Amino acid sequence: MSSSRPALWTSRHLDLLVETDATTAPTFDPTAVPRLLPDHDLWDLWPIQLEDGSTASIGGGEMWMALSAPALGHPEERHDQARIRLLAKYGGGWKDLGNAFADDASPGSREWSGSAVRRPDGTVSVFYTAAGRRGEAHPTFRQSVIETRLPRILDGDGPLPHEEHREILRSDGLMYLPADEATGSPGNIRAFRDPGWFRDPADGRDYLLIAASTAWDDRFTGAIALAESRAGAWSLLRPLLVAEGINHELERPHLVVHQSWYYLFFTTQRHSFHPADRAPTGLYGFAARTLTGPYRPLNGSGLVIQNPSRQPDQAYAWLVLPDLHVVSFANYRSEGRDLRHAEAGQARANFGGTVAPMLKLTLDGMTTSVVPCSEVPAEHRP
Repeated sequence: MSSSRPALWTSRHLDLLVETDATTAPTFDPTAVPRLLPDHDLWDLWPIQLEDGSTASIGGGEMWMALSAPALGHPEERHDQARIRLLAKYGGGWKDLGNAFADDASPGSREWSGSAVRRPDGTVSVFYTAAGRRGEAHPTFRQSVIETRLPRILDGDGPLPHEEHREILRSDGLMYLPADEATGSPGNIRAFRDPGWFRDPADGRDYLLIAASTAWDDRFTGAIALAESRAGAWSLLRPLLVAEGINHELERPHLVVHQSWYYLFFTTQRHSFHPADRAPTGLYGFAARTLTGPYRPLNGSGLVIQNPSRQPDQAYAWLVLPDLHVVSFANYRSEGRDLRHAEAGQARANFGGTVAPMLKLTLDGMTTSVVPCSEVPAEHRP
């Protein structure tokens, strides 16, 4: 498949952005949501999918993965210790099944976000981001896409046996800038991460969507890369979307096919826009009639779900499931402050670090609206 010209997300689209009930999540207090892991922060959830995109059920429960790190120090430091965690969801409750991989299994020093799919033989292909290099003395920010195969998922009794973790993609330095900085911080580095697996129902082929960076004037800008699998090997195609200098970080890209529309979703934070705070932290999306586009921004601006203005950082890392439920994690009770750079104790006291209340979308062609799955309990409201 040859990708068509990428769609451009532009200032003209952001000029159409307005805060409405249809695109605003209900307000909740991130620190009042019960923590799934009392001693660990939890963020960036994704389900283990079946090949049709639905969530896998194993042993009577849905199987999920997420990032986790010990709940110590400043919450922003969690990215330097991130590991992939295995979770089971039974009805409305969650069960922790521990780290998905043994120590030092990854070629990186940390494990960042990805996706997973259960194959017909019961094995699970896991695609994730290796950040840094195993054994490095200080965290670096080299990013590459890794694939491994879990032979089984049973009761989560310790790290699961797995095949070799092999690098399948890295930025090519041509279409996509290399993501190889030795120093930096999350939100201020080039990207080649967050592989989102997708099988196109039109051709039955497997694809990956990747948060990437392209050159823009004297800096970099956010893009969504597409890669295809042929004969067991992955190759990069032209990007599906480029943020044309307005935003440098389009994270966790993923696709949902609904009523013959391809909905391309991603998340970004308010400080990733140029200038900062030009648009809210939220879930954004584009839609097209085919995988490779042309894509147009949903609701005119691209905004699908934003945090409410009174709590602009309450949740992040939204992921839309095929049934249009939306998961995210409880982030900061910030009330407009930038707690990324606050004193560690203050930031920690205002950080959620667990699963946020679930939402659901309605999709009608190029128009969307958000509804809570259930009323946020009174004790979770600010």
